[in-house]
Amino acid sequence: MSYNFDDFKAILEQWNISFTDKQQAQLTVYYEMLVEKNKVMNLTAITEFDDVLKKHFLDSIAVARFVDLTGDLSVMDLGTGAGFPGMPLKIMFPNLKITLADSLNKRILFLDAVIQKLHLEGVTTVHGRAEDLAADERYREQYDYCVSRAVANLSTLSEYCLPFVKIGGSFISYKSGEIEEELSSAKKAIFLLGGKTKEVLPFQLDGTDINRSFVMIGKEKKTPKIYPRKSGMPSKKPLQ
Repeated sequence: MSYNFDDFKAILEQWNISFTDKQQAQLTVYYEMLVEKNKVMNLTAITEFDDVLKKHFLDSIAVARFVDLTGDLSVMDLGTGAGFPGMPLKIMFPNLKITLADSLNKRILFLDAVIQKLHLEGVTTVHGRAEDLAADERYREQYDYCVSRAVANLSTLSEYCLPFVKIGGSFISYKSGEIEEELSSAKKAIFLLGGKTKEVLPFQLDGTDINRSFVMIGKEKKTPKIYPRKSGMPSKKPLQ
């Protein structure tokens, strides 16, 4: 089956992102594997090709409008789910060294199959909860960026994500809707975790009516070892 990538290519062109035939073929296979696996496992509610292109693939890649991802960079995608944003970022920026982390092993097995099928290198998967992975020296404070599209309040996400970021790096949270109040209530948590909000970058996702924001949180000092707290605590009792 052939798919129409014309609008996708045009948007990437506006963003000054190159798009090769190989990348198009990889995204096509990824899409087909996603939809096939979704028949037996809940990976996404969005399955129409054009919707997946915009609401998953473009949404994942959009961060490259604001952040230079062309260098030798390491990225942790925490709570990656079906591979968003990490997998589209890896396909579009093969130079990135990406770790895809998720607490559900079924999702990790799906991503392993995609990685193998697409012959991707420099991308690894890890099964585990953020609270446990962040205590592992192989992952703690090892990444230039931690990205997350996970749905949780910013205080909770910061406690999960900032421990993975090296000093000088950033946690980038993919957010939708109004976030001023959420950002304000997360201010103390971000400070306690060694971070500082650098900027909020709002935008409308091209070809949709979806309003998005990237919250850029820089890592200024080491995260105290007590964070993240034990399993479930960051979501049950967010730092205030």
